[in-house]
Amino acid sequence: MILAGGSGTRFWPRSRKARAKQVLALDGERTMIQQTVDRLTPLAKPTDVWVITNDLLDDLIAEQLPEVPGEHILSEPAARNTAPACALAAFLLEKSEPETVIGIFPSDHVVKNLQRFAEVIRAGIALAASGDKIVVLGVPPTRAETGYGYIELGAEAEASQGIAVHRVKRFTEKPNAELAEQFVASGNYVWNAGIFLWSARTLANAIREHRPALAPLLERIAEAHRTSKAEFDRVFAEVYPLCENISIDYAVLEPRSAKGEAGAEIYCLPGDFAWNDLGCWSALHEHAAGCPPEKVSIANVFDGDDPLCISIDSTGNYVHAPGKVIALVGVSNLVVVQTKDALLITTRERSQDVGKVVAELKNAGRDDLI
Repeated sequence: MILAGGSGTRFWPRSRKARAKQVLALDGERTMIQQTVDRLTPLAKPTDVWVITNDLLDDLIAEQLPEVPGEHILSEPAARNTAPACALAAFLLEKSEPETVIGIFPSDHVVKNLQRFAEVIRAGIALAASGDKIVVLGVPPTRAETGYGYIELGAEAEASQGIAVHRVKRFTEKPNAELAEQFVASGNYVWNAGIFLWSARTLANAIREHRPALAPLLERIAEAHRTSKAEFDRVFAEVYPLCENISIDYAVLEPRSAKGEAGAEIYCLPGDFAWNDLGCWSALHEHAAGCPPEKVSIANVFDGDDPLCISIDSTGNYVHAPGKVIALVGVSNLVVVQTKDALLITTRERSQDVGKVVAELKNAGRDDLI
């Protein structure tokens, strides 16, 4: 199940509601969602891929993913965060294939080491198939990032297909800077990559236990999916908006982890495959710089199609200005992004706040720019 319903506001002005970052080619020629399917192809047939998105993006995603069955691209009638989207897959499969392992994958990540990615996911599939277990992937942190969730590692468990496994102690969503520094310094925390593996039965039962009001709504939608398309569309549109707006982390992972390491049966595998979630412009700068972490802060990244890029006494900048000669003089750590109708200027440090621009544009009635 690929989650592709986000609007990508932190990548404004390139990302817009009808062309969000998951359908943009931010890293190479293939779009983010195409790259997601590309790296999953060795692990599952395209006919086993499902995508949940929205009606602004569904046609474009279908166009970009011709190998995925059209009926597997679902448009949410209303945005309801990740818990209903993840759990819907479980309820759709539970009746017919309860032991099937479902992988949840965001649509906007990049992975450089595809071989290692496949090895870790295969090990996670084997672990998730071995019982009532939830498998999460944890990325070794390279900085005290406040925009990510963190996983505290517990005791080491038996390896899966040669891949190290730890039990999970707890999850912490987006800590403040001081806490993030403590987490990284401890050496016992990893970033939550938002990639999860579990059997259909495990996830469906977890929803029943921890979000009992959500379960019957998803069961109604799943039952309708086994009838006609017209009936499914009607029930989906009527019932899905009634679902709680909540992330899978808050709905299942945090309450289940409260059972303790032994009782929760949540396991973490290492996301050590050169991962980046490209959550904002500074993350894209880090990824595109393509240099060791200690040199990222001074690297300039020029993303344009003119070969002439001039830098004088300037470091750590990201500039996207297609069709323009780019010249930087005496500036550092800037993000400058130009499109045909907008210009963004911020710092790498404040790039997480770009989404606030979209909110201001909405308040100003400039829907044409969002």
